[in-house]
Amino acid sequence: MVSFIRRVFSFGDKPVEKDAPQVPQDAPETAVDAAVQAELEPKSRDEDLPVAADPVAAAEIETAGGPSADVVEAVEEEPAAILPGVEETSDLGVVPLSLLEAEAAAESASVEGAALPPSALPGISGPEDEIIEVAAPVSSAESVAEEESAEPAAPVLPKGFSTAKPEAEPVIVVPPAKLTWFQRLRAGLARTSSQLTGQITALFTKRKLDEQTLEELEDLLIQADLGVETAMRITDTLSSERYGKDVTGEDVSRIMSDEITKVLMPVAKPLQLDLNHKPHVILVVGVNGTGKTTTIGKLAAKLSGSGLKVMLAAGDTFRAAAIEQLKIWADRTGSEFIGTRLGADAAGLAYDAFEQARAKKSDVLIIDTAGRLQNRTELMAELEKIVRVLNKLDPDAPHTVLQTLDATTGQNAMNQVEIFRNVAGVSGLIMTKLDGTARGGILVAIAAKHKLPVYFIGVGEGVEDLEPFEAKDFAHAIAGLTH
Repeated sequence: MVSFIRRVFSFGDKPVEKDAPQVPQDAPETAVDAAVQAELEPKSRDEDLPVAADPVAAAEIETAGGPSADVVEAVEEEPAAILPGVEETSDLGVVPLSLLEAEAAAESASVEGAALPPSALPGISGPEDEIIEVAAPVSSAESVAEEESAEPAAPVLPKGFSTAKPEAEPVIVVPPAKLTWFQRLRAGLARTSSQLTGQITALFTKRKLDEQTLEELEDLLIQADLGVETAMRITDTLSSERYGKDVTGEDVSRIMSDEITKVLMPVAKPLQLDLNHKPHVILVVGVNGTGKTTTIGKLAAKLSGSGLKVMLAAGDTFRAAAIEQLKIWADRTGSEFIGTRLGADAAGLAYDAFEQARAKKSDVLIIDTAGRLQNRTELMAELEKIVRVLNKLDPDAPHTVLQTLDATTGQNAMNQVEIFRNVAGVSGLIMTKLDGTARGGILVAIAAKHKLPVYFIGVGEGVEDLEPFEAKDFAHAIAGLTH
């Protein structure tokens, strides 16, 4: 056993121990075991054993990333926050004094708006750089104010009762932007232009201009009440420019607008007033429903608005509503008014109106007449009587005879112009209700045949919807073109 230990744990020359017992070789086994046991027991050595020097310096160990040097410098550690110790509570549940002091400190810090570190609060731990915001407590005064500001709950009504609905807030209506005259004219002639241009576009889709196409186009223009003369002018011009070539609806609309302008330019004239004759007498004639009374009111508004003194005479003694309607227009426009009883002689009223207008020095006298059909000879004879009476008072009176035409009547308007021109000596036209028909082209046919001046056109019920006639604007609107 001793020899095995010596072979395995050999550390060089073994120092000679003075106190080690010497065992003879021929000693019995019991003596050998005793010697081994004595050798294995630890013994204190008084001798100083040599200490080998460290082959690697401490500086080299630090730079090499090896183990630290044997001598480690003491690092001063910051003292950790001392938390209050846990104190035992009695059976009565008394809160420790240290916990009460910590809570009081936390409340005072929160009231001042300060942030406390976690270590200052009992039972809260965290990193040193983390700060916990403590919300300020709501005072009792603030809570009372909030309760007072809160809306009271709606009362619960018993069965059979109900609360009234809250009044709706008034809605502010923004008035639409005012349209220009051309925009209103286009809107008024939209039905005429859309129907006409739609048919023309369908006719010239992927087709070249030939004799058959020209004949179909001429039929379309005549059906639109433009008249035979105007339809032939348009087809002749189109044939000379685009015959045998591809034609689009835009090409036809452009040529149509140009030719209509040429027809209408000679008749687009202003209404001349001879103020040397006071009053200047305007006699308004037309069949029933053409808008005579409304047109008179609009003319009075324009004339009185420019500073002229106007008188209105209700010569339509066959319709009670006409007298009342003209009286309303006179009050609205600040004009003088003269009327008579229902069924009275219209020629006698015309005489009285002229005398009063002369006495009051009115600038313009506008006389309304009863609506009559052009095929009623007895009614047309009464109209001739009015003209004769005025002519006796003033050889030049009536100075202007205006005939109102309803655009919705189409070709019938052509016959009306011819008869009234022969009876009353019509000197100018006013076309109304262009916004309610797709047959506005009748004005072109009338202008081409009778060559009568067209003073005004109407596209609505308002005063601003009656404007002087402009040939180019009308031609562009009816052809569907923009300005």
